[in-house]
Formats: sequence, structure tokens, C-alpha cells
Amino acid sequence: MTDAVLEWLRLRGAESVPHAGGSLYEHLGRVSDRLAGHGAAPAECLAALTHAAYGTDGFAVVLLDVAERHVLRDLIGPEAEEMVYRYGGCDRGRTWRALPATCLIWSRFTGHSESPTPDGVRAFADLSIVNELDVYERSPEIAAKAGDYFRSVFPTWAPLASPAVMADARRVLGLS
Repeated sequence: MTDAVLEWLRLRGAESVPHAGGSLYEHLGRVSDRLAGHGAAPAECLAALTHAAYGTDGFAVVLLDVAERHVLRDLIGPEAEEMVYRYGGCDRGRTWRALPATCLIWSRFTGHSESPTPDGVRAFADLSIVNELDVYERSPEIAAKAGDYFRSVFPTWAPLASPAVMADARRVLGLS
């Protein structure tokens, strides 16, 4: 399945989209590989490999319009696609700081919030953290601009995220 997803990303132009550390295609692969290295489930790794398909609150490039969710669902499965939709649709300004207290994820697509299962919140937190760690490590500009923000938010997610991802975040961000 991974080969089909990689081919789909190439056909959608991900190799030619600039991103921290090279191309969007490379970034998506690194995020998926990093999550796999932390023991993430296969559906989470597929979601990571396509996490920017609908764009994100921090990355405006869209590989697939949300009106065509069925295309991605057919490619990676409903569980992984739901994670991609949640991640891509997250209104970070309304969600990130409040997440530990509310476990609500606000959608920039609909304006509504959802309360995923604890596993859904963990998968969201893990993907969010690992994505930002990859960008942080590859872009000195983003590290300088967003590093303090990441260092203030991600430690509050420790009860939500997996221990392996939090250990990675502490190491990369220099947290104690």
C-alpha cells in the first residue's frame, strides 16, 4: 500500500512542492518514518504519509480538495483518512493551547469541534508534534520563529501524546 501512496503523492506533485528540508514529498516520508520508529500503528503512519493532502493551518498547499475525501479514503483506508482530515482541518489557534484541558479539536473546514477518543487525541498529538519536529530540525528560520511556542505547548501535551514522541520532543526542543 505504501508504494501506491507514494505514487499518488508523486502524481499530485508533492515532489515539486518546496518544504523545509527539501520537498513536501520528502517531509511526508520523514514524518511517517519517524512515527513508525516511535511504534505508531500502520494507519497512523499512512496518515502521516498523507497528512498535508488537504493542506493544513500552517501549510496552504492542497493536494486534494476536501470535497474529494473519498479518493484518499479509498487509497489509505477510512481510519487513516479520518486522521488526515482531522489533522489538516485543525484550527491550531483554537485547538493547540486548549487541547490538554478540553481534548477538543476545532476544524477550520467546518468551524465545529470534535472530541475524538483518547486514541484519536494521542494520534493527533503524536502527528502534530512529529510534524513540527521535522520542520524545526530542517528550518533555522522556523526554529527561531516557533521554537519557544513549541517548547511552551508540547510539554502540556505529555498526558495526551505517546511517551516515545514526548521523549523525542524533549530531545529535539531541549526540554528537561
